[in-house]
Amino acid sequence: MTDRRQVLAGMAAVIAAGLAPAPALAREQGQPPRLRSGDTVGLIAPASAVSPRQVEFAQQTIRGMGLVPQLGRHVTRVDGYLAGTDEERADDINAMFADRSIRAVFAISGGWGCARLLPLLDWDGIHANPKLLVGYSDITALHCAFAARAGFPTIHAPNAANTWQALSWNNFWWQAFAGTRPVLGGAEDEALTGRVGRTLRGGKAKGRLVGGNLTVISTLMGTPWMPEMDGAILFLEDVGEEPYRIDRMLQQLRLAGVRDKLGGIIFGQCTRCNAPTEGERTLGFTLDEVVDHHLTPLGIPAFAGANIGHIRNQLSVPVGAVVEMDADARTIGVSEAVVA
Repeated sequence: MTDRRQVLAGMAAVIAAGLAPAPALAREQGQPPRLRSGDTVGLIAPASAVSPRQVEFAQQTIRGMGLVPQLGRHVTRVDGYLAGTDEERADDINAMFADRSIRAVFAISGGWGCARLLPLLDWDGIHANPKLLVGYSDITALHCAFAARAGFPTIHAPNAANTWQALSWNNFWWQAFAGTRPVLGGAEDEALTGRVGRTLRGGKAKGRLVGGNLTVISTLMGTPWMPEMDGAILFLEDVGEEPYRIDRMLQQLRLAGVRDKLGGIIFGQCTRCNAPTEGERTLGFTLDEVVDHHLTPLGIPAFAGANIGHIRNQLSVPVGAVVEMDADARTIGVSEAVVA
């Protein structure tokens, strides 16, 4: 709780210091507006059901950013393990993008269920009303579909009911509030992730950043909801998957021809993805061995260990924006402003 209060205080201090930008500049076509202190942002529950505590926690986080939270109509609904029916959850997203008073949309939590919504979303309405979508994990399905259909960037960052640490908030502020082009990464936190960053193949690559949760991406493979991957920089993360499952999903990317199209690849964190052991002996391949088998031979810039995934202090990264990755320095340079 102390960490959370410190981060929220830091958010407020940045805004109070007058660093929040002046009224937004004229919006470039296809770009969301940048955020300003006092803006109203929507909170949605597009996947698993959320608790009243999560809803309150999310509202506190948004207020700590200097923003005003507005709950989706159905966020407290429960339908089995989902936060309402597919139609209700899709309706909340459509309503948030149609409402001109809403400047951005934050997911309260992930879980499972976003992929079920994709055919129900008003893509013409979303395309006509660009605004930031923020979240991660199962929200990957929305990030990918927005990259394919909406025509504007989104931000892969903690969900509103997660604890935002300083790194996540700073990355997010520079992109969403200031509209700048920061360089992200370069200092993996082994104390948080348990893994040291590794350059798999050196070099630089420039392209649109796409990706997110590997399991969700596998679910979307071969559907019209995956964005074009030619020359893209792909980033991946996951949680609770043994190495053989990561092997299977990376093999799926290979068989689908995705890997051969990429300009570069970033493997973030796979939390609780260790191989089973017998005493001190690892049974089967380790996660690092699986990653090396699939990514090192590609002949494109690649690194592993980025602070992206189901970890504290994760990087906030733009999906659908042009970035330049440096595999030797293990950084992601944002090459174009995400917001107008």
